[in-house]
Amino acid sequence: MKLAYFGDVVGKPGRVAVTDHLPALRRDLKLDFVVVNGENAAGGFGLTESIAGDFFNAGADCLTLGDHAWDQREALTYIAREPRLLRPANYPAAAGAPGKGAHVFVLDDGRRVGVVQLQGNVFMKQQLENAFQHADRVLDEMPLGLAVDAMIVDIHCEATSEKMAMGHHCDGRASLVVGSHTHVPTADLMILEGGTGYQTDAGMCGDYDSVIGMKKENSIQRFATQLPGERYAPALGEGTLCGVYVETDDRTGLAQRIEPIRVGGRLAETIPVPD
Repeated sequence: MKLAYFGDVVGKPGRVAVTDHLPALRRDLKLDFVVVNGENAAGGFGLTESIAGDFFNAGADCLTLGDHAWDQREALTYIAREPRLLRPANYPAAAGAPGKGAHVFVLDDGRRVGVVQLQGNVFMKQQLENAFQHADRVLDEMPLGLAVDAMIVDIHCEATSEKMAMGHHCDGRASLVVGSHTHVPTADLMILEGGTGYQTDAGMCGDYDSVIGMKKENSIQRFATQLPGERYAPALGEGTLCGVYVETDDRTGLAQRIEPIRVGGRLAETIPVPD
């Protein structure tokens, strides 16, 4: 199976990068399933139903969120009726968070893809339940090679150590464990010992002439003066579509190939060569 995951979409440049480039990539790479993290798509803060519809129309099969899941209040009701939109699975049950954090998607040919989003706790403002325990619960409910033909884990957190620990924790039980949230693509794409594809952070879809997608002047002023400044707003230059491509073994669902995807904008273009 051929899978792709695209990192946090930041503002209009990220949205345009997805809608402009994803349809051709889906066709040329013969992608079977696509996940897009959309938690910063609406002006850098959250996701709206209209934007989600644009991503689905462009070729996304699943959208994930993160710590900005509820920045757009309409997401609270939209997620309850849209199973293709996932928030972190490890919200405390008592919180009553709408929607869900894991889902099994059935493709037209009958193959099944599981997706789970988890949010880490290290250096994060929100403190959710233990992500590793929730990973075990979901992966036990959706065993790779039995209940699902592929399994994607989106680990949304700040600390690289927490992301790497999650990769090894899920090794052999997922097709791909990929980090989101920090908006910078890491160079550590690999297939772990047990056969799981891994990348610490897929990077963002947005304008890289920025500070993690936001106007650089605002961030520089805050860091330089330690004073509050203008509200953060997305940089508005050309966006880069940034993500990861994985091919899996049809029998086991484990990764056989993993490569970066980068199209447009300021980053050097990298597109996997189709078979």
